[in-house]
This record gives sequence, structure tokens and C-alpha cells, in this order.
Amino acid sequence: MYPQILDLICDLNFQNICQFFLLSCGHVLIWPTEELINRDHHVSILVLTTSLFITPGDIAAANFEVFSVPLTKEEFNSLITDLIKLWWNNKPSMTTFYRFYQKLGKLMEKANKLSRQMCEAVLSNQELVSKLKNAKYDVLLSDPVTQCGDLIALKLNIPFLYTLRFSPASIVERHCGKMPAPFIYVPAALSGFTDKLSFGERIQNIIFYYVQDYVFQKYSGEWVSYYSQVLGRPTTLCEIMGKAEIWLIQTYWDFEFPRPFLPNFEFVGGLHCQPAKSLSESSNEHGIVIFSLGSLVQNLTDEKNNIIASALSQLPQKVIWWYKGEKLEMLGANTRTYDWIPQNDLLGHPKTKAFITGGTNGIYEAIYHAIPIVGIPLFADQIDITGMKAKGMAVELDIHIMKLFINSLQKLRYRLLSEIHHAQLIKPLDRAIFWIEFVIRHKGAKHLQVAAHHLTWYQYHCLDVIALIGCTVVFAFIVFKCCSYCFEKCGNILQK
Repeated sequence: MYPQILDLICDLNFQNICQFFLLSCGHVLIWPTEELINRDHHVSILVLTTSLFITPGDIAAANFEVFSVPLTKEEFNSLITDLIKLWWNNKPSMTTFYRFYQKLGKLMEKANKLSRQMCEAVLSNQELVSKLKNAKYDVLLSDPVTQCGDLIALKLNIPFLYTLRFSPASIVERHCGKMPAPFIYVPAALSGFTDKLSFGERIQNIIFYYVQDYVFQKYSGEWVSYYSQVLGRPTTLCEIMGKAEIWLIQTYWDFEFPRPFLPNFEFVGGLHCQPAKSLSESSNEHGIVIFSLGSLVQNLTDEKNNIIASALSQLPQKVIWWYKGEKLEMLGANTRTYDWIPQNDLLGHPKTKAFITGGTNGIYEAIYHAIPIVGIPLFADQIDITGMKAKGMAVELDIHIMKLFINSLQKLRYRLLSEIHHAQLIKPLDRAIFWIEFVIRHKGAKHLQVAAHHLTWYQYHCLDVIALIGCTVVFAFIVFKCCSYCFEKCGNILQK
């Protein structure tokens, strides 16, 4: 019997996973996400009819389970566009702090509504749920940023793993995964800080953490009631998410800042990277520059595109731009646009000199091929660009200004980071597959979970111990004062 794998993954580009399995190939079921997992084993992909990035039949070896939702592609695309515009126009700072979180809260309400509708579309479909149960899956992979994967796993009575890049201020990892995050040297995700924090930055970092905690608590309440309703018992979001056997984090210590982590957290950044295929792409004597903002940003406004085109036209290198849209007025003779590019293969081209990007997958491909980066952070990409700048592999550009200085990239330490990435004893992909297989073989990995999952919030923060010590000190002080008073009175009486 083949082991069955139920897989719900977001923002992860798995490829050819089955060839690394020690077990026989199983089935993978995917929750609606950006990227598809296909490792040549039997794959079942759970996808909504209005998915932006997954089309049934894309992977010949996969089995697609399509379900209907009362949503349109325009609603999903609008949410992504609004998030990116929010970052462009109100990037968090001392002056935009309140306005940013006010608008972010509204977008989170919209995102929660869409996720809730997707979740209900699956769980209310008795025929689909029955089919999934009969498939007897062994494990499920999910992205915790997209709720409901864990809930489906519990309904199917199977263990599940998480895979993610990060959540804002690492809320999910800290509160639900119990991963430590000392505020004094672990920068909050999206804060734009490094691990070298000044006094003022430490204050801002702590504020950032607590604001994100507040936002999470405020907008997770709806999910708490929904999860309790579906499971038929009172529960919390973190109680359910804390049941994840393994957390596969899509980064690695080549540009992640050192921090404490738990044994069921595995850092597998770059697991999608692979050697480049040979291309016949020609270049001039100055080489090639690749420009791609990732799959989420296909088109900017015409104004932004023309600013970019004008900046690219000033480069001596040949520029290959992943772009969909009408021909731009400011497009230079050195720039060619394509509605799709073989990004990994182009980055591995011997004439490639730089990569202008903002996405995590592209950044790791650049690290893999030792290509310096010109970073344009678009919302969630800020954390990656910050890390790359601190490690000396990237320079950051403001998309509103868009001035390129490709020659300054020669001073970056991009080759050192590439060597660190390749120096891993076990490849990221092999580690990810190992833990998936491990959970399948052993029906979970509970022995790796810390006891913090079973503590209350006041126990976790030692408030009960502090309260006991405080009460003991106060009691001892009162006894001491009472005894002193009594001895003083007795002494006065004896003297009389």
C-alpha cells in the first residue's frame, strides 16, 4: 500500500520530490495556494475553481480535486493588489504607523472572509470530505498563513506539517509553534531591522511585536469560534495550530539572522533550487541583467513601468524583463520583455551580472547561482531584502525612485553566501523530504514538541511563580515588621 500524503502548501515551489523519497510514492493534496508540489509521486491537489495560480491539469501526474467557492478571481487579485499598494503608499514608519495598521486591519478582515468561505466550501461538501477520508491519507502539509489546512487534517484524523516563510512579527511561530523570539536581538518580521539593534530600534521592535500581537488577537477571534464550531468543542486557534508535527521554514542561516529555535522547526530555504539548464540566450559584452518581481506582481501602473523602463535603458547590460502588458514608451533598446522567463536557467547563465527582484524564491535562486541582487521590497519581501543587505548580497531600491547602480554590486559578498548555502551537509530538499517521511513512518513527531504547548499563558511567562515569590516576600516583610513592632513594644514595657 502506498503511503498517502495530504498536502496543503502556500508559497513553496517543490519540484521532483518523489525521486528523493525512501518510501513508495504517495498522494499529495494541496490547499488553494500559489505554488504546486509535484514530485512525480501520486499527487492529489485540492484547488478552488477560481484559483489564480493553480490550473487543473498543469501537472500530468497529479490528481486534482476541484471545489467550488462563491468567489471570483477578481476578488483574490484585488486583495493582492491592495496589499502591495498599501506597502508602496504607507510603508510603516513613525509618520505612517497608524494609517498603515488601520488599512491593514481592513485588508485582514477581507482576507479572513475569503479564507472562511474557502474553508466552508470544503468542509460543507460532504461528498468531497468522504472522498478524502476514503483515500486514507497519511500526512498533510499546509501553510499556516492560510487557515483551515490544520482543521481538515483533524477532521481526517491525520498528522500535519506546516511550511511557511514567516508570519508578521513571527506571530504564528511564537504563539502557536512556541518558537522563542527574544525581542532584544530577533527583529520582528516586516520591521526592516537587523539583529544589530540600537536602543531606539529595540524600542520600535518591541512596539512592532506587541502591535502585531494585538492585530492577531483581534482578527483571530472569528477563527476561534469557527474552529470550535467545526470541532464541536471549545478551542483556540493556537491550540489547533500547535498540533503541527514539523514546521518547515522557507529560509536558512545563509541570510536568516541567528536565533533560537525548536527541534520540530527545520529551516529548508532554497529547497526548490536546482542547476541551470543550458540556454542559447545571447548577451552583449557587458552581460545580462534579469528583472522579475515574482508571480504576484505581473503588472504595475503604466507610470511605474515607464520609470522602471527608463532606469533599465541606462544600463550597459542587456536586460531581460518578466513583463505582461502593452509596449512601454520608455523601453530602451537594451531591454526585452517576456510574459514568462526561465528564471532559474537565466540566473545560472554565465553572462548574468545582476538580478533585480523582490521575491523569496528568486532570492534563493540568486544565492544558489551566486548572482548579486538589486532588491525592490514589495510588502512581505521586506524581510528578505533586509537580510540580504545585512549579509552583503544586495542593495535596496525604492520603486518610487528607481535608480540603478549595477557597478556597486561588485563590492557585495554574494559569492560567500552562495558558498555557505552550498556547504550544507544535507541539502534543504533532502531535509524536507526526510521529515515528511519521518512523520509518515512514525505517525507524527510528538517527541519533538516542547511542553510549552501544555502550559497556560501565565505559566509560560512564569507569572504564577513570580506571584508566589512576590507574595512570599510581602508576607515575610509583614511578619518581619510585625515581629519588630512586637519586640519594640515588649522592650519598652520591660524598660518601664
